Amino acid sequence: MIYFRNLMEKSFLSIYNHYRHFILYGIIGVFCASLDFVLYWLLSQIIYYQLANLISVHTGIICSFLLNRHFNFKVKDHPLHRFAKFYAVGALGWLVSFVILYISVDVMCLNNVICKIVSIIVVAIMQFFLNKFVTFKINNYV
Repeated sequence: MIYFRNLMEKSFLSIYNHYRHFILYGIIGVFCASLDFVLYWLLSQIIYYQLANLISVHTGIICSFLLNRHFNFKVKDHPLHRFAKFYAVGALGWLVSFVILYISVDVMCLNNVICKIVSIIVVAIMQFFLNKFVTFKINNYV
């Protein structure tokens, strides 16, 4: 029984170590997306909703960058250059999400809530790999 438990612990640690960046990126992403939503909801009660969205989305991007930089990828050199890349990846994510929603909802007449969930998953995966291999790549400051 102890052998089986040790084997399971080693397997779990092996899986966690292999997917560590992806797992932490997901946890941080959920936290920052929740912050974005709550801030948007609160601000939209008192200011124009587009301005509330602008503020909340930028807050989510900044939060995600800082948390991923410090806790996940742990790359702290060239912060302004890396933030510019992270922001560009975020902007690309907005564009991909817009296209997915436009095609699936407006062209194909699919359910917008389901399509939004699909777009969030697609964009999150795309942004993870772009941020891992471009934004937070070690010695990538050119």
